[in-house]
Parts: sequence; C-alpha cells; structure tokens
Amino acid sequence: MAEEKKKKPRRKPVRNSPLGKSGLMRFSRARMYEKRAVFKRISKKPPVPEKRKPKQRYISKPIGGDKNGKRRRILKRKPVSAVPKLYSVVRRRPHKELAPKKLFKNHQRKLKPSLTPGTIVITLAGLHRGKRCVFLKQLKSGLLLVTGPLKLNGCPLRRINQIYVIGTKTKLDLGGFRVPKRLNDDYFRRVKAKKQKKNEADIFAVKKERYKVSEIRKRDQAKVDKAIFAAIKKRDDKREICGYLATPWGLQKGQFPHEMVF
Repeated sequence: MAEEKKKKPRRKPVRNSPLGKSGLMRFSRARMYEKRAVFKRISKKPPVPEKRKPKQRYISKPIGGDKNGKRRRILKRKPVSAVPKLYSVVRRRPHKELAPKKLFKNHQRKLKPSLTPGTIVITLAGLHRGKRCVFLKQLKSGLLLVTGPLKLNGCPLRRINQIYVIGTKTKLDLGGFRVPKRLNDDYFRRVKAKKQKKNEADIFAVKKERYKVSEIRKRDQAKVDKAIFAAIKKRDDKREICGYLATPWGLQKGQFPHEMVF
C-alpha cells in the first residue's frame, strides 16, 4: 500500500493581516473587537451598593438635676462652614481703585513764562487796579507777590492772582536781592476778631476796630522799596521808569488790549 499521506494541521483562518510591508493592519482594533465579540465574553459584575452610615441627627448630653432624666437628646446642628453662603444675584461692576486725592494746596503751581522777578506788571483787579507794579516772586499758593513801590504809586506789598495781571517787556534788574522768607501766605493772612456773645456785652457798645499796619510790615516794605529804587537808579532812563510806574494804565476809545504790545 502506498504510504499514507501525512495530514497537515489545519490552519486557523487569519482574520486580520498586514497590508504588504507598510506595517498597517487590514482591520483596526475597534473593528477586530467587534468581529471577535469580545464584549460578550467579558463578565460584568453587578455594582455593589455602598453601605452608608446612618447620620446621627441627635446628640445626647448630660443634664443636671434628679428629676430631669440625667440625659437629653438634642438636635444636631450643622457647622457654620457647611452652611451654604448667600450670594447676590445682581452683578455689580468691579470697583476701580481711585487715585489718591490731591489737596488743592498741594497742586503744582505754574507761572507764566513772561513773569520773572523784576518784571513790571499791570494789575487789572482789586483796590489797586490799573497800577503798574513790580513782580517779586510766586508764593506757595500760586499768588504773585507785587509792590508799587509804595512811594511811587501807593501800592504796598500785596498778593494777586496771575490771571489779573498783564506782564510787560520792561524789567528791572534786582541783582542779588532775595525776598525775605517770612513774606509768605501766612504773612498776609489777617487775624479775625472773636465774635462776642449777646450776653457778654451790649450790641451797640461794640466798635469795629480799624486795620492798622504793623511795624514789621513797614520795615519789610521799606527794605523791598530800597532794593527796587537801587535797581532803578542803575538805569539810564530812571526818570522815565519812575514816571512809567507812577502813571496809571487805562484804555481809551478805539484801543484794544489784544492788539497792543506791552
């Protein structure tokens, strides 16, 4: 008898094979998972419910007294941290941080470029309006310190706002003269008299005190005027300057200040 042919073992069918030498498989992993029905063979255990501990709603506390039962059950309260906070439903705009307030006395005071110590200015307001004065310096409050001098036009040391002043091109060279430091805003502040009560004195007996110039002001005025007259004497046109300062300024018919050169 012929030799019986040996039976070769049957190969299992290959469900997925590579496509050439690219390394890519014919079916994806998700497709093979569906073909093999792996989801049917995975045993799913039913979820075991967790046993919750019963919440303790009451607390037993000892109580004194023979007839009170010694202990009592009290309802347990939630801690403050567990209570939900209440928030406003209305949306508010975020508060912007404002810049620190700047006081008016601390504002930066600017000065007209035409005003320098020794400049002759024309005053436009106040008791001495229309007079030509000499500008000395700018005080901390921003006001200008001016003077006549007093002997020429009767204008003493006074303060005036620079918006009521016209600066001219005429200037005096004061040299190394420095205005005393005590000539500041407090120097010109008047001391108000205290009001008397009705019961203290008779209303008709009160007399208004007239303002009197102090000796300190007189000395300071003389010192400043001396420096101004010394600057005038150095000039060749000293007579014209003295007449210029003594003459009041004004407008006549057909004259306009914005068309004039001072």
